[in-house]
Amino acid sequence: MGLADGALRDRNWVVAVSAVGRAVGAGGGKTGGSAGGERAKAVTLLTLDFFFVAGGCVLAAVGGLIAADAAHPKRWGSAAFWLLLALAIGAGKWLSPTVVGYLVLGLTGLIATNRVGAAHGGVVDPVVLKERAARLGNRLIWPLFLVPTVAVVGGLTLEWVKVGDFLLVQPKQVAQVALGIGCFAGITLAMRTTGEGPRVAAQEGGRLLQLLGWAVLLPQMLAALGGVMGKAGVGDEIAHLVAAVLPVQIPVVAVLAYCGGMALFTILLGNAFAAFPVMTLGVGLPFIVKAHGGDPAVMGTLGMLSGYCGTLVTPMAANFNLVPARLLELRDDFAVIKAQVPFAAAIWVFNVVVMYVCVFRR
Repeated sequence: MGLADGALRDRNWVVAVSAVGRAVGAGGGKTGGSAGGERAKAVTLLTLDFFFVAGGCVLAAVGGLIAADAAHPKRWGSAAFWLLLALAIGAGKWLSPTVVGYLVLGLTGLIATNRVGAAHGGVVDPVVLKERAARLGNRLIWPLFLVPTVAVVGGLTLEWVKVGDFLLVQPKQVAQVALGIGCFAGITLAMRTTGEGPRVAAQEGGRLLQLLGWAVLLPQMLAALGGVMGKAGVGDEIAHLVAAVLPVQIPVVAVLAYCGGMALFTILLGNAFAAFPVMTLGVGLPFIVKAHGGDPAVMGTLGMLSGYCGTLVTPMAANFNLVPARLLELRDDFAVIKAQVPFAAAIWVFNVVVMYVCVFRR
């Protein structure tokens, strides 16, 4: 999932969805960084492309296993979905934006026609699972801790690792590459601990992916939507509307408008990354930074946190709020959202107060 979510930073996704919508392609997609001067321009041995290809291979394996499962209730539609997604993620860099756009349309069509579903049951017998869990005990959680440990340590050290005259990782890609290495380390330790092989890992991982279903597309699609809306000038229209309705010449009103807009747009779009360019261009920059001399770093940081408050209370963020309820087999699909509402409200109020106190101190 981390690799799938990481695809939202791949330029092809944003450009492709923009092309499908006859809009201007958005997104930077530059993987090189300026950090470290000439170090960022040096040839590197390990890039994000490797992990995108690896993620595509995993998704292709899931699609192949589904196609081979005659008992799958939605066999061919589900297989096509995961194979198309594998192609978009694994080979997106080498495909034209138009081709990736058609792949996105194909994925959307399969979802809209209800051709994608999950298989029944797991690969390993539940009784065997309980016996193994009792035997292995706390060793089962070691792979879970290994992933973030490797990601943190790698994020702090990989930037400085060199092999001869070559950098191991580009400075701007260190965090993502470290996470990818952590995932490989975690799955390796998990297979060694349980004694299972790659096939079972692909089958069980595929089963969880099938339970998530179409929700795995939301981060990429919503990020693309935010880019398209930004290019379409939605932020400018919001700026005119806010200026006409609210007294934004008062600093606290500008802060409330920005934080409230971030939360509201995130609720509507399901993703703070999609809301951020729209609200920052439409409200944050003109009314907080330019009009009142606010600090853009403080504004952006607390603005994103305000958007995350909207994430906590919207069913549009299905991968956060609906999928866990299904995985835990809760009776109420909205149980997670109901539990998070008071915390979201409290954090949003805190963000508004902190932004008002700190953003104008320069």
